[in-house]
Amino acid sequence: MPFNGIKDARVRADLLAFLKQASKPGAAPERTAQAQRDGMGGMMGGMMGGGPDPNLKKLEPSMEVRTITYCRYTYRVTTADGKTRAFWERNLRLKTDAGKDGPQKGVPALVAAGMMGDRADVIFAAPEEISKTIETRC
Repeated sequence: MPFNGIKDARVRADLLAFLKQASKPGAAPERTAQAQRDGMGGMMGGMMGGGPDPNLKKLEPSMEVRTITYCRYTYRVTTADGKTRAFWERNLRLKTDAGKDGPQKGVPALVAAGMMGDRADVIFAAPEEISKTIETRC
């Protein structure tokens, strides 16, 4: 699963403190009031996305999409770091975000989605960018 790390030292320290506490023998995770109300035990927020959307205005090279090709049920996404990743056609979602945190025009973002690294979202600034970016080529 692609992971770019946690750059903020305070956030990283908080995560480590949480993991140390949660991994103690007999430690049980606390359930939030919302999780108790919705009966999901926190699964909706943890497994279904939840949390804030990332700011896609300034991207790491591994997230900045340069090209997308399609051939025989497979998309190949090449990013600014020179790497090409292959995704089965049903595992790559094409999305748009024209909001303040969405990607810059002409600079789609590759965002990991899924627990095994086999799924991702490509987020464009506008719908018309999608067809201009994807090239059918084998």
